[in-house]
Amino acid sequence: MTSVTVNQSNNGSTKRSAGLVRKIVSSQEFILFVSLIALILTVGSINGNYLRPNNLISILQGNAFAAVAALGMCLVIISGNIDISVGSVVGVLAVISGNVVIAGVPFWIAWLVPIVLGALVGALIGFLVAYLRIPSIVVTLGLASIIKGGLILVTSGREISGMPAEFMISQFRPLGIPMPIYFMIVLTIIMAIIMRYTAFGRSIYAVGGNADAARLSGINDRRVVLQVFIINGIFVGIAALLFATQLQIIRATVPANFELLVITAAVVGGVSILGGVGTVVGATLAAILLNAINSSLVFVGISPYWMRAFQGILILVTVLADLLRRRRQGIGL
Repeated sequence: MTSVTVNQSNNGSTKRSAGLVRKIVSSQEFILFVSLIALILTVGSINGNYLRPNNLISILQGNAFAAVAALGMCLVIISGNIDISVGSVVGVLAVISGNVVIAGVPFWIAWLVPIVLGALVGALIGFLVAYLRIPSIVVTLGLASIIKGGLILVTSGREISGMPAEFMISQFRPLGIPMPIYFMIVLTIIMAIIMRYTAFGRSIYAVGGNADAARLSGINDRRVVLQVFIINGIFVGIAALLFATQLQIIRATVPANFELLVITAAVVGGVSILGGVGTVVGATLAAILLNAINSSLVFVGISPYWMRAFQGILILVTVLADLLRRRRQGIGL
């Protein structure tokens, strides 16, 4: 009898282990990680310079500020909304931060300014979406247009320069590793823990999956959406700071196609455009993969302009795969 019990226990343990392995191997994060390694090895075999340490660090650093913004975008999309104003907000906050520091304000205050203003912008968007029930795409589209026009009118396209060295946080290299990589990794870990192990994280998935059901279960969906947009604003502010300090000048323009890059990273990372599904780890890996692809095009002699087409294809394929998965699982669209 004891032998039978032991065998049954071993069989159950084996099945659980096999199920865990299947779950890991089939996850979007694993697929992205394997794709990234395969791409690096393939391009490295074609052009050995691709595998140089400086280039690999550049791949990690290149989209780090976009990966930070993608973390906030993940929460927004998982909650069933979207923000297409991130590029405009990053551009404005970067300009404001640069102007603040060259005006003689201490550098650490200039660091905080874009983060605080980002949170306030997020709160405004969240209020309009959550409490006035205006669709998020309408709110953020209008905000993006206002900010783009205002940025051009106020700055006339002038570049900002002369920032003090202590302000340039993106150029710090503790242990030889650029600071944006630390931001990307640490913030990804923090948000992964929050989304997986806290009641707030679970409430975001619940609201995005079915807001009515979440409301009936006692979740204040309006408050959750407001909080999500505030957090998104904070991440946009951090991204703006990293963007503003990566070069010696700040261009008074909106980063080109930044919204597309951030949304692509979130969606390709496994976040369902319909809400309720996704992880922040996948978004970070997707942002790194996109930069690796962009870099590889240069090393193999292909025009980088193909990257825009590739991003569009990735979004379409990922969304189609998500729709097919939902239909197969019987999830309502």
